[in-house]
Amino acid sequence: MQQAAPSTLRIQGLTAPAEVWRDAWSIPHIRAGSSHDAFFVQGYVHAQDRLWQMDATRLKMAGRWAEWAGPSAVAADALARRLGGSRASQADYAALGSDARAMLDAYAEGVNAYLAESHPLPMEYGLLGAAPEQWEPWHSIAVMRYRGFLMGSVWFKLWRAAALGAIGPDDIAKLRYDDGDENGHGDLLCIPPGAESARWIASLQDLAPAIEALAELGASDATGGGSNNWVVGPSRTASGRPLLAGDPHRQFEMPGMYVQTHLACDEFDVIGLTVPGVPGYPHFAHNGRVAWCVTHAFADIHDLFVEQFKDGGSLYRYKDEWLSTTVRTEVITVRGAEPVTIDIVETRHGPIVAGSPTNGSAIALRSVQFALSDRSFDCLPRMLKAQTVDALFEATRGWGLIDHNLVAADVGGRIGHLVRAMVPHRPRLNGWLPVPGWTGEYDWKGEIPWDHMPKTFDPPRGYLATANNRFVAEQPGDRHYFCTDCHPSYRARRLETRLAALPTATVDEMAAMHGDVLSLTAPLFQQRLRDLAPQPAEAGRMQALIVDWDARMTADSVAAAAYAAMRWELAGVLLERSGLNATKSDPFTQVPPGVVPVNQLWWTLPNLLRTDDRSLLGGAQWSDAFAEALARAARIFDGRPWGEHHTAALSHPLAAQFPEAAAQLNPPGAQVGGDNDTVMANGSLSTGGLKALYGAVARYVFDVGAWENSKWIVFGGVSGQPESPHYADQHAAWSQCKMVPMHYDWDVIAAASTRTAMVPAD
Repeated sequence: MQQAAPSTLRIQGLTAPAEVWRDAWSIPHIRAGSSHDAFFVQGYVHAQDRLWQMDATRLKMAGRWAEWAGPSAVAADALARRLGGSRASQADYAALGSDARAMLDAYAEGVNAYLAESHPLPMEYGLLGAAPEQWEPWHSIAVMRYRGFLMGSVWFKLWRAAALGAIGPDDIAKLRYDDGDENGHGDLLCIPPGAESARWIASLQDLAPAIEALAELGASDATGGGSNNWVVGPSRTASGRPLLAGDPHRQFEMPGMYVQTHLACDEFDVIGLTVPGVPGYPHFAHNGRVAWCVTHAFADIHDLFVEQFKDGGSLYRYKDEWLSTTVRTEVITVRGAEPVTIDIVETRHGPIVAGSPTNGSAIALRSVQFALSDRSFDCLPRMLKAQTVDALFEATRGWGLIDHNLVAADVGGRIGHLVRAMVPHRPRLNGWLPVPGWTGEYDWKGEIPWDHMPKTFDPPRGYLATANNRFVAEQPGDRHYFCTDCHPSYRARRLETRLAALPTATVDEMAAMHGDVLSLTAPLFQQRLRDLAPQPAEAGRMQALIVDWDARMTADSVAAAAYAAMRWELAGVLLERSGLNATKSDPFTQVPPGVVPVNQLWWTLPNLLRTDDRSLLGGAQWSDAFAEALARAARIFDGRPWGEHHTAALSHPLAAQFPEAAAQLNPPGAQVGGDNDTVMANGSLSTGGLKALYGAVARYVFDVGAWENSKWIVFGGVSGQPESPHYADQHAAWSQCKMVPMHYDWDVIAAASTRTAMVPAD
């Protein structure tokens, strides 16, 4: 690219000269003399590109989002206040070691240096009539905490608790996500690589205490993410070097969660995906010696306890005593409305999040994310300087903000997978439903030691893959309980099939795997339609279209669109016939952001079909349900191809509030293939019709040791400012599963970028 004349910024707080190079996509490449100045400039540059997003995320975790978003945000703010996100983040900062605190302090100084220069504010501040506040070091911890806020098990437990009254305890185990495939295999495990395992299903007798505990709520008024990664060892690549690839899946919220950034100083030289508001590289990066990436592991780090109360909720039962609850009152400021006062009630297990103590029973939430001291930020400086996979894994001791499958490769050819998480030690029955809080039997008894977390290195087959599938087998007699719920194995199986067929993998072949749209679940539905008597009129034409289809969710496929419409209608039929429709208004499904029953049943359908389980159909046969679903889908299906229905829904959180600015805040999304089940996981939810509401918010391939061959992309762009040409300039390439170069060599960067010099103002 043609370079503009270098510019110079004089910045208060910088201790020595630094520089920022921006390439054709405005990706910042930061080079400073010391780690202090590197983190300082990272904070400054994040504020340049993503100030409003950083501020908004901080407010959400603090329970202050209603100050900007109005009444619709009160419920979420109340939950954040109850969980004490700000208190936990401040306590974590106080407990950190000197390196982590120095990193956070320098980053905050950089953000505030940018604020002090009185730059024009992003347009969102003008819409809101608001201004940013000074950045404090603990704000970065709050931002990181929010990015993993209650991900995982808590929603499965709330869903089953809500469903218990509708379908009864005998069928509650059927509401787990599907665990097999078209050949009837069980869960595909991450560790040991390639192994399979049958699930442990709790019996009615096992669940009896939890069911009895939930019965306590009967007298009250109680009558809604994923990722892939994979690594190939040197024995299976054309170059003899490891290759590491993957994509994090999130909702397509604008601006996107990640910013591509390169950060170097005298101690490290790291490039990867950064989180606006957070220093370092918690998830995806390489430092010239070792590369790392993560997927959500679905470890069970949240528990729900049914508590018994008396005296208006001032006392709760624990073993043979009645203990005093802790109560505090907080006021939520609401834009355009009166302030809302909430009472926050806590027991020894945590804050009440569902039900009311005044009715005698309610649900308390205990989560690793809030109940335990977290040292995740101590890991970040150590990770930047790790030289091997083993050293990188060792650097993660203490990580707990969210659970990950951490997959890595180094220049020595080592590949590995570690479950990076802080998991409480307690009974495995805690994983199914809210459990009795008053007995003490289900309490946490410390944490599973870091040395006992599952890990594996250099498998003989030469590759590893994770896709939110089960990471280890689960058996009642296991030493440790790790998880109950996870995503189905379809994406992992498809990745492994493709990897097994690549004896000499290349960067381009790894990159192509991101775009795989073959559905491993669709044949199960096709077979049911094949066995179904031909249906009349439009329903029959839709039936034939799906039956003859190649099961690929390509954007140009009309049959893929027909299949998607029919499957969602089938989930709706199951919702109605099972009686689970009643759960829509259950308090358990209303905990923000909520559990949407039909979304849950979409995932449950394959296993019910595979086992020919008709118990939730209200006396009907599957043939009846399919005929009804086809008839419903045929009435609304317009014959357009999948991509015309399945556009990426790029959604800014203020767009609905300010419709006059919506066109600028929400750039038009491209047509995309894939669905919830495919490797190219552009997923739909019932709340958004057939639109793609979530998927890969970034993609990457690391060529380990030949770093300039690496590639990456984000679904939007580097800038978080809607007026910027870099707000969504990567979206078109992203939608076609293309990537842009990940420049790491400083000579290459200098030849292809524009330089800004930064010098101390003192």
